[in-house]
Amino acid sequence: MTELRPTGWPGPPVVAPGLDAIEQAAQRLEGTIVRTPLVPFVNDQRDPDIYLKPEVLQPIGSFKVRGVGNWALALSPEEATRGLSTVSAGNTAIAVGYMARRLGVRSRSLVPTTLHQRKRKAIESYGTEIVEMPMTDLMIYMFEESWRAEPYSYLNPWGEPLMIAGHGTIGLEIVEDRPDIDAVFIPVGGGALISGVASALKALNGSVRVYGVQAAVNSALAAAFDAGGPKWIEWHDTIVEGASTPVITHNMYPMLRDLIDDVVLVSEEEVESAIGRLALNDKLVTEGAGAASVAAALKVPREERGVSVCVVSGGSVEPRLLSRVIDSG
Repeated sequence: MTELRPTGWPGPPVVAPGLDAIEQAAQRLEGTIVRTPLVPFVNDQRDPDIYLKPEVLQPIGSFKVRGVGNWALALSPEEATRGLSTVSAGNTAIAVGYMARRLGVRSRSLVPTTLHQRKRKAIESYGTEIVEMPMTDLMIYMFEESWRAEPYSYLNPWGEPLMIAGHGTIGLEIVEDRPDIDAVFIPVGGGALISGVASALKALNGSVRVYGVQAAVNSALAAAFDAGGPKWIEWHDTIVEGASTPVITHNMYPMLRDLIDDVVLVSEEEVESAIGRLALNDKLVTEGAGAASVAAALKVPREERGVSVCVVSGGSVEPRLLSRVIDSG
């Protein structure tokens, strides 16, 4: 990767949302999202201190409706009428299409060429226009602000403050249900989910430990933390597509460095095992990123993590992958 590539969009670092902004998001989202429960992870009762936050129960099957919904519902009538657009590995585009349909406007999303068919069909079901390009080109598109030429209202899929505050409502709900929580495991793509959730958690319980989870084959987060700043990595195809990016932006890095206590990397095999466990034992269908948090929690010794919550972020799994994992037992 060349060092001449930009590592973020123009502008200052993104600031973590305050508790008031997250609480306002919770009010705005009433009637749009599901308040998901905390449920015990079924693991042969050998590890009773892991709880699941099943965002697969949201209307679109992922947490993205929280952040995208908060952003879309805050648009002025004039902004909404222009239509909604974004850059997405799948779930953000689904959420944009869902909210566009609710608002009665058009939608468009740029997606990676590796987008699997289940997510493609889900995006298309909302009438969203799809534009494909390689993952690295998608990053450059965002960083060079090529989206400014679009006639749509554009959602920055990583750094939009209203979106981050919307994701923070997950943290509010976790602390409401388990004030004694010790650790929370959260998949990390661009960083908007973990930024919002961690902001709420730290504001309500300063001792909680936040673990960022990424695919071992593509951890731009670990590379950035090791280097002390953003660094491009070579991107590989992975089943953990929603928690896998070629770079952490310089706009997001300072906030992520402040909020994340540790990074856990998970292998393809560990995530496949977690997908199978969640499907067979917990009756939850999850994609790679959704199961990654569980795979990570199982890697950290119980005495180190304590009472833990895994954010099961989404359920848009490729059917052939799910079938193979279940068949393998």
